[in-house]
Amino acid sequence: MALGITGLAILLIILGLPLFVAISITAAMQFSNLDIDPTVVIVELYRVASAPTLLAIPLFTLAGYVLAESKAPKRLLNLADALLGWLPGGIAIVSFSTCALFTCFTGASGITIIALGGLIYPILRKNNYTEKFSHGLITSSGSLGLLFPPSLPLILYGIIASVSIDKLFLAGILPGILIIVLLSIYSIQQDITHVAQRTKFSLKRLMAAINESKWELPIPIVVIGGIYGGFITAVEASSITAFYVLIAESVINKDINLRKDLIPIVRDSVQLVGGILIILCCSMGLTAYFIDAQIPQTALIWIKGIVSSKIAFLLLLNIFLLITGAVLDIFSAIIIVVPLIVPIATSYGINPIHLGIIFLTNLEIGYITPPIGLNLFISSFRFKKPILYFYKVSLPFLAIMLIALVIITYFPSLSLFLINILQ
Repeated sequence: MALGITGLAILLIILGLPLFVAISITAAMQFSNLDIDPTVVIVELYRVASAPTLLAIPLFTLAGYVLAESKAPKRLLNLADALLGWLPGGIAIVSFSTCALFTCFTGASGITIIALGGLIYPILRKNNYTEKFSHGLITSSGSLGLLFPPSLPLILYGIIASVSIDKLFLAGILPGILIIVLLSIYSIQQDITHVAQRTKFSLKRLMAAINESKWELPIPIVVIGGIYGGFITAVEASSITAFYVLIAESVINKDINLRKDLIPIVRDSVQLVGGILIILCCSMGLTAYFIDAQIPQTALIWIKGIVSSKIAFLLLLNIFLLITGAVLDIFSAIIIVVPLIVPIATSYGINPIHLGIIFLTNLEIGYITPPIGLNLFISSFRFKKPILYFYKVSLPFLAIMLIALVIITYFPSLSLFLINILQ
């Protein structure tokens, strides 16, 4: 009966039923099948809504959307170019860094490609990078910032897995840097091979770029320095950031017109957050059923019967998560899959914080994994090129990110190093 209900839900999703509706129906029907009042789903919804850290999600999202609609991306790109553009592969490194910074605030890979793709692509081509390399870089860069604070997926994973969001913020920094460094090494090789043009370093230009972006530069300091200096919590950091960004971009820089632009910005950010929260609440009801029916324990016994090695389990976990990341959007994947894999991974001695970084790295890579990685379709739409073309140009970047994934997976000290030092 349970399998029949689950099969019905999958069929309804394939037929176009919204994910949150299918999840809710599945949870309610499964509880009814166990003669348990389906209002348990509503109880779980209330429990999620009352989580104190939940408020950080809409506030950081609002800050990210305000930055996206302002001229902040262009100012930050100019600053990064003035600072690093003279290096071999400098323009590519600038692109990686700017996209990562932008994505960690918006929490959405597609927004980065749409907002920054049009700025970065002509700069790369002007500096003699090939069309294929430029398209591949932009496609892969869209999801780079998901490991850096205050990334929404990090916050969401912390809520679902019941682990410290502050520790997750710390844990994602070095793995995120590792991915950018490995991609930058490849870009340097491309620079040398194709003799890309470089920007001459100018102290005057650098100081002008710093002055131009001086109101955006304090944002990471407020978020990271405030939290780890012990001055503010993650939720307080989100409210301060949202307020600061709104004032900086509307009153000081005057990029945002409060009368014309604020309502569309709030509407777009609320649509994203609303979608996340609806799926979250409905999924927690389904998770309650999984726990009641002891599905994680059953899965654990089954997996333990065929996989005895921690190394082998991590390999299978990565394969499963890469497929999940290519099929589901990152928020749905976190909400649906995390409650199932956390108890299983913990039984193999995997730290839940380290697991979170492995999980998000896989989903980050899933955005450019053929055949249905979301970034591939967004870039195809953005640059009006066939999807098969983006399969091909993204493969070198995909291979490098998979190498980074192996390092992150089998060297947990990379994720836990800053936590062990600072906390």
